[in-house]
Amino acid sequence: MTRKGLIKSTSVIGMATAISRVLGFVRDIVLASFFGTGMAAQAFVVAFRIPNSLRDLVGEGATNSAIVPVLSEYKELKDEKEFIHASRVLFNVFFLILTAVTILGVIFSPLIVRVIAPGFYAEPDKFTLTVRLNRIMFPYLIMIGLTAYAMGVLNSLRRFAAPAFGPALMNVAMIAAALWLCPNMGAMGLAIGVLVGGALQLLLNTPFLYREGINIDFKDGLSHPAVRRIGRLLMPRAIGSAVYQINIFIDTILASLAWIVGAGGIAALYYANRLIQFPLAIFGLALAQAALPKMSREFASNDMATFKETISFSLRMIILIMLPSSVGLAVLGKQIITILFQRGEFTTYSTEITQSALFFYAFGLFAYGGIKLLVTAFYAMHDTMTPVKVAAAAVVINLILNLMLMWPLKLGGLALATSISAIFNMLLLYKKLCKRLGDFGTYVIIDYLVRALIASLIMALFLKFLSLLLPVGSPTGLFVSIFMGTMSFLAAAYVLNIKEIREIYGWIKNIR
Repeated sequence: MTRKGLIKSTSVIGMATAISRVLGFVRDIVLASFFGTGMAAQAFVVAFRIPNSLRDLVGEGATNSAIVPVLSEYKELKDEKEFIHASRVLFNVFFLILTAVTILGVIFSPLIVRVIAPGFYAEPDKFTLTVRLNRIMFPYLIMIGLTAYAMGVLNSLRRFAAPAFGPALMNVAMIAAALWLCPNMGAMGLAIGVLVGGALQLLLNTPFLYREGINIDFKDGLSHPAVRRIGRLLMPRAIGSAVYQINIFIDTILASLAWIVGAGGIAALYYANRLIQFPLAIFGLALAQAALPKMSREFASNDMATFKETISFSLRMIILIMLPSSVGLAVLGKQIITILFQRGEFTTYSTEITQSALFFYAFGLFAYGGIKLLVTAFYAMHDTMTPVKVAAAAVVINLILNLMLMWPLKLGGLALATSISAIFNMLLLYKKLCKRLGDFGTYVIIDYLVRALIASLIMALFLKFLSLLLPVGSPTGLFVSIFMGTMSFLAAAYVLNIKEIREIYGWIKNIR
């Protein structure tokens, strides 16, 4: 896959992700209107977070860290028959593990909820609702885990479209459930929507697996060299996932302490994180997903020069998109939240606490994207242990900063701690990658970062000026601000001689 191929694959994944995220915003608007940041919203967020967190290990985590690198190597170096056999055995193992974890999760749900959200135990109605929702939604883990298996196999074959469009079906199911079931069933309707959405995602990918000759056959058993390799790679990834989830659960535990950070903290963090995830998923995660098969093949064939250039180019693209996005969210955050969410049960207070979290989350947006890309590079090298060690150090920093910042900044302090620890995580990953591979253009990347930062700050000043002229809280005013802000960034980047912006301008000029 060439650089153009990487951009094309990223575009396909990004387009699918954009559709999913737009539908996700529609879903969150409906949820905010029905539940705001009240008891039902907080119960659903915590209940859904438990199986959704395990998904990082048996879902995308397994795909990125183990399945794609190993199966890409089998596809490149082994014969087709062996690739298909390994894929079948992997399905059998996945299905067995996912089923066992789901059964245990349903049984021990009260204990899990009490550990993750201790503040809920003092409110029996909230605690009971959370446990019920969690038990209903836990089987979602089986469906999303098998969907991730399908994504890993298809991505190894450079088939990106179907897996990328799957989350859109999840959002459609939850929107339908919210509109048709929630008026009569409350949050239980959302839980049913989650299960239906998980099933739809799995059904979407199944025909594409069959088309590639990969059908389910339990007679293939549970043993294969490729599966054992994937298992060995997943062991440190399991530890890494545990470390990452500890980070999330620490934030959840602290956000549940309403007497410190204020009421509605868990739901507010959820809504703010959803806004942050929009640019991150559309480009950052899409680029990392598209780059993984490419980097895996480059490393397997020992083409280190191309491998290093892929990392450098991808990092520059992360900077180019994430820096202006973070500045835009910081400046326009309140207006965005007001227009998207402030209606029904989502009050002015809900807007204020969500905006506080979003503002401080935005500081780390470029780092979140950089972490995804750098971790992908380690996975391509079959090194799943280094990201674990770095993540563990970042968790310690996050915990310390949380305890320091949550008192003066309330909910915003938790978000700021996350951003600072993410920047530390990215820088340490970069340092270790340079030590492993040698320098891959640090001066060029820093120069690129400085230019993009200056262009982003110019955009911020322009947006502040526009806010004096445009009506606050108007959808039209927000659209004009986003469009004009983007144009101001592109103009500043062109003047500052950011290479890729000039290349884009040259393409447009040639078309004309």
